[in-house]
Amino acid sequence: MTLVERSFASLETGLLLLPAAVFLAGWFIVPLAQLLLLSLADPRGAAAPYAELLGNAVYRQIFLNTLVLAFNVTWICVLLAYPTAYLLTRLRGWLLGLAVYCVLIPLWISVLVRTFSWMLILERNGPLNAVLVSLRVLERPASLLFNNTGVVIGMVHVLLPYALLPIYSAMRTVEPRLLLASEGLGATPLMTFRRIYLPLTLPGVAAAATFVFLLALGFFVTPALLGGIHNLTAAMLIDNFVNERLVWPLAAAASFCLLALILVLLLAASRFLQFGQTLVAR
Repeated sequence: MTLVERSFASLETGLLLLPAAVFLAGWFIVPLAQLLLLSLADPRGAAAPYAELLGNAVYRQIFLNTLVLAFNVTWICVLLAYPTAYLLTRLRGWLLGLAVYCVLIPLWISVLVRTFSWMLILERNGPLNAVLVSLRVLERPASLLFNNTGVVIGMVHVLLPYALLPIYSAMRTVEPRLLLASEGLGATPLMTFRRIYLPLTLPGVAAAATFVFLLALGFFVTPALLGGIHNLTAAMLIDNFVNERLVWPLAAAASFCLLALILVLLLAASRFLQFGQTLVAR
């Protein structure tokens, strides 16, 4: 290919990318820049909102609680998704199609609807407590709503498919003949899993954990409805700044602190993960 042909190919690629670039700039970069300017528009000084967020022990604790909540939701999702994804790889025909639909259908239902459903299920007189009491697992109804337990259950239900799909994609790329060769050489099933299957599927596990953790950091609806006053998250704090205290610079600064945390985690994860290769199953 000559230099002129390469130049025309580059120009053609640039023109094809132009609509997406204009849309991204107009609907993401420009509003983000305006939000940054708003965070610096505090009458007390440009750095005052950030200093207040970092210097206030209550705000620091809320961000720490958000990290802990996201971590707990992440490991539970991965723990549940791994055996489920393995089961999907063993299914064939209409059973596989039915199982995939069961995974995808919750994604088509509003998070708000699912959260309200959990409010009905987890209340003291709800069906879950009734079953546990009738089976004598509990002597009396447990408090599962408006606390950390309810928030974790609701968030795991919403975010589980985001952990399941990357792990399933990674498992589909594992060559079955490697497992047969390991068994043929005398390895036990546990050794085959520990030495071959688990290392080959770890990229999918890492991608799933990263996706769920990043999504959990910015979750709002489920913690706001299922949590209590002691379960505030960063997203709920930003909502409080905007709708109740009306301190827009502080809300913008909190948003950028959360965004910076997400970008740092994503940058760290991208050094070890190939997201595109993980998501595309062979």
